[in-house]
Amino acid sequence: MDNLLFLAHRIPYPPNKGDKIRSYHFLSHLVAEFTVYLGTFIDDPHDWQYTPMVDALCAETCYQGLQPLPAKIKSLQGLVTGEALSLPYYRNAAMQAWVDAVIKSHAIKKVLIFSSVMAMYIRPEHGVEMVVDLVDVDSDKWRQYAEKKHGVARWIYRREARYLLAYERRIAAVAKACLLVSEQEAALFKALAPEVAEKVGFVNNGVDTGYFAPQHGAVSPYQADAQVLVFTGAMDYWANVDAVVWFAEQVFPRLQARYPQVVFYIVGSKPSKAVLELANNPAIIVTGRVDDVRPYVAYARLAVAPLRIARGIQNKVLEAMAMAKVVVASHAAMEGIPYPSDAEVAVSEDAGQMLAQLSGYLQVPVTAPALVNREFVVAHFSWQQNVHKLAALIQE
Repeated sequence: MDNLLFLAHRIPYPPNKGDKIRSYHFLSHLVAEFTVYLGTFIDDPHDWQYTPMVDALCAETCYQGLQPLPAKIKSLQGLVTGEALSLPYYRNAAMQAWVDAVIKSHAIKKVLIFSSVMAMYIRPEHGVEMVVDLVDVDSDKWRQYAEKKHGVARWIYRREARYLLAYERRIAAVAKACLLVSEQEAALFKALAPEVAEKVGFVNNGVDTGYFAPQHGAVSPYQADAQVLVFTGAMDYWANVDAVVWFAEQVFPRLQARYPQVVFYIVGSKPSKAVLELANNPAIIVTGRVDDVRPYVAYARLAVAPLRIARGIQNKVLEAMAMAKVVVASHAAMEGIPYPSDAEVAVSEDAGQMLAQLSGYLQVPVTAPALVNREFVVAHFSWQQNVHKLAALIQE
């Protein structure tokens, strides 16, 4: 088998949040076709325990610890060096030394970059073919963040959007191919970087439909009479924080007035201060990290995804659909998911419309599982099918 250097900005295990789900499935499928050398960062101390699982998949690994607060301070160097702040955030001399050594000692000619910042470790003298998975157009995400901020934060986020886009365009120009998470995301990057449009493609996310299935056998974590709305995600991620705070303030109080039994569960690790404060309402439950999100999704009345800022494909939506749940979501949360017209999905443009849609579901008895949602995910979001496309591109 050919050797493959895989550089990822975060350890691809456990597959419990958006980017790690994608990178884990890439890694677990690619090891069947390549001898993989993995370089990655660990930014959550909880994740160090998982290195043996990753080691078992790879010929060699390099893990570098990354502490978010010192890294944020270091990222400010970019204001002096004239580069995107994301680059000094992830710059690491030990990682660079390992990359240089492993390419030379194992005559590596093929590289997969997961997240644009990791491309800075590949130099022209390495003489390798590089496939870059941008995943999302991160520069546009920073632009969206800037629209929600004020003052210095807005200036910094706007600057990051400009400088990161310039960097994304540069690495796409030297890459063999540049991938994104959906056809829509690829179209956006082509519009922003027309000079590299012929190199730009997409590999959809997938869902482990055997794991995320309606028949799970778990016990309900809820009280029997509760009408539960569930949101899942990493709760230190700003887009998720913004989504649940907006929902809790703009939609949930009016819904609660109509349906006293309704409860809003926010399920995910590292809830921020703003998220924790939402639990001052006794009908809003913030769980923190859980071992298994499936019981929370399976026994919920509805899955909600009220994101106002989103890029690419939302795994939380696909997973809920795979479990045959009805989904009530914002337009942003559904971008990149070409759901059929008969899917049990309600898409809202504003708080009033979301309130009306939720009320419409809550006022009628629970019906059969939304099997049309599961059938759609099974048919269109297979990891095996999607990663085969990636492997073929690397092999070309």
